[in-house]
Amino acid sequence: MDIQHTDNGKEGAFYIEIDGQRKAEMTYYYKDSDTIDIDHTEVAKSLQGKGIGYALIDAAVRFIRNKNLKAITSCSYAKAIFEKRQSEYQDIIK
Repeated sequence: MDIQHTDNGKEGAFYIEIDGQRKAEMTYYYKDSDTIDIDHTEVAKSLQGKGIGYALIDAAVRFIRNKNLKAITSCSYAKAIFEKRQSEYQDIIK
């Protein structure tokens, strides 16, 4: 399953599509020019327990680092992952 990414400069998403339908998605918006807020993560029941949520977060972290951005997390799932992996993600946490 490939993670796709869309970003229009104001908001974006990392997602997995199967048969033309989004089955997993993590969305964000730009809080300011150097900060994004990860505001929602959802994985279809059929894909839960397979590490898809982690994979979406990891894709976002790579994007954030590549763009020299910082992140905040209003999404409870993303917040829990960022807290769990705080030592790994400390360079991007605002």
